[in-house]
Parts: sequence; structure tokens; C-alpha cells
Amino acid sequence: METIQAFSAIAIALIFGLSGAGTAIAFGNLGGKLIESSARQPELAPKLQVQFFLVAGFVDVISIIGVGVSFLVMFANPFVG
Repeated sequence: METIQAFSAIAIALIFGLSGAGTAIAFGNLGGKLIESSARQPELAPKLQVQFFLVAGFVDVISIIGVGVSFLVMFANPFVG
């Protein structure tokens, strides 16, 4: 049982770390592309901003689902009998 809890703790740490790192990388790429696109065609900046925030919401949802799964494993571990 201690082994299952130890592996669960490692999995939780990996989920938190990878979801945070993935979200940071995605936002960096997304923001860079927004600035690059707005510099090339300034008249499309408002439309691009709307699309930026829409995609940013999708990126956040992925990390929030990961955090929810890790909280499930942390507080109601389905692997512990």
C-alpha cells in the first residue's frame, strides 16, 4: 500500500509539473505568434486577439483537467483498496 501511495505522489508531481510547463510553453508560443501576426497585419489585430483568448481558454482547460485528475488521485485514490 505504501508503494501505491508513493507512486501516486510521484504521478501527482509529474502531472502538476508537466501541465504547468506545457501551459507556459503554449502561452509563450501563442503570445509570440499573436505579436508576430499583429505586426504583419495590424488591421487584423482585433480578430487575432479574439482568437488568441479563445485558444488560451482551451490551453487552460487542458491543464485544469490535469490538476483535477491529480486532486482525484491525491484525495480519493482509486488504486488504494
